[in-house]
Amino acid sequence: MSASRRKTVFVSLFVLLWVIGLGSLYAWYQARYIRPFGESTVLFDAGALRLPAELAGSGTIRVVHLWDPPCPCNVGNQQHLAELLDHFAGQGVDFYVWQKPGSRGRLPDSLGALRPLAELPGAERLPASPAVAIWDRDGNLAYVGPYSEGAVCTSANSFIEPVIEALLAGRPLQSTGTLAVGCYCPWQDD
Repeated sequence: MSASRRKTVFVSLFVLLWVIGLGSLYAWYQARYIRPFGESTVLFDAGALRLPAELAGSGTIRVVHLWDPPCPCNVGNQQHLAELLDHFAGQGVDFYVWQKPGSRGRLPDSLGALRPLAELPGAERLPASPAVAIWDRDGNLAYVGPYSEGAVCTSANSFIEPVIEALLAGRPLQSTGTLAVGCYCPWQDD
């Protein structure tokens, strides 16, 4: 076998192994990190949702983040929630977190300013998470529902900024029933 033919076979074999290796790496990455968007339609209804007694009544605007740690949909809104904390902190808006009872997990350090609630009456009846509930300065529920519609949540498609800005401007708002399509995990165990 001539030297040029050996070189051609060697290069061809190398390229073939390289293509197989890249294909394997791509398949591994896709299986491990890329998940299909689980689009679902959910009706968020406030029902009996209330603030705990120590937070009820007049005060600041209160935003409560409702989450279930194992839900993969949380990743899509955590950066946005951190931006909300940065933007509205110090403007008369307090941020809290309610974790699904019986679940285990921690929020990222960037969300450390969220104050955990020991109770949130009526939260067990919500249909899905991640979700948010917002009370106005008089303690009236102004909004309950998702952060946005779609697979990811940003300030560009968020329902939250307009709600908080309206409440800060003193405009009354009541949107306690929201139908949205997005990435949600069932809140109630069936």
